[in-house]
Amino acid sequence: ALWKGEKPGEPSWPSPWGKGRPGWHIECSAMSMKYLGETFDIHGGGMDLIFPHHENEIAQSEGATGKPFARYWMHNGYINIDNQKMSKSLGNFFTVRDIAKEYDLEAVRMFLLTANYRNPVNFSRELMDQTVTSLNRLYTARDRLFDTAVNEAVDDSSVPAALDVFRDRFNDAMDDDLNTADALGVLFDFARWINIFATDAHTKDAIETVKARYAELNGVLGLVVKEKKEDFPEEALALLDARKEAKKAKDWAKADAIREQLKEMGFAVEDTKDGAKLKRL
Repeated sequence: ALWKGEKPGEPSWPSPWGKGRPGWHIECSAMSMKYLGETFDIHGGGMDLIFPHHENEIAQSEGATGKPFARYWMHNGYINIDNQKMSKSLGNFFTVRDIAKEYDLEAVRMFLLTANYRNPVNFSRELMDQTVTSLNRLYTARDRLFDTAVNEAVDDSSVPAALDVFRDRFNDAMDDDLNTADALGVLFDFARWINIFATDAHTKDAIETVKARYAELNGVLGLVVKEKKEDFPEEALALLDARKEAKKAKDWAKADAIREQLKEMGFAVEDTKDGAKLKRL
């Protein structure tokens, strides 16, 4: 529909066909041609807009100009909540601001990147908790680089080639219609490589080169952006000591309660062979 007839309460303008207004589809063609030209590179939108909206845009625009309308079309999938489409009518609707009260938005970003943008993604708190754990794995690898011992006598000549492999694999994934799921897989492989790398001493140049490449690839996806902070508040350290004493006394309920209290403060407790340690969420 290029022109809609006048309806009560709607804006309207005179035309050869009577008073009315432009149809939704022609509005978009007119705006895109005004600001982007008769042909432009990328047109996006939800899967639900392919028919009739985008098909109508193509028909009327290319019919008017005789030129391609958009070179690339990127249609995003739906967000489902516990296997149901998110909608106000189902009562499962929430905003990014709502979910930010429960989860760090970097974890939300990573969760959305686990699926190709064209595919639906199923949101659940169980999956979000798994994502938080996965994000922490990427941070743990980054932090271990900062703790890597330095030995300038080590032969690190093979490091640049190994880093190039990760970059090439990452680029291949992103060039494959923004395959962020595979790109994340490369980052986790890189993190595992770093965990092994950091167990030995290396030259300062090699360590800094690995840091830079890891930051570069994570940065493309907007991940691992927080600075490393080794100092923890005295209150958090005191609670960690209190949990240690509770575990000695086999007061598991108290130990669990302290763990939850630390979580609310933004800290996770990691039990290691060297004792319990704090990590920032």
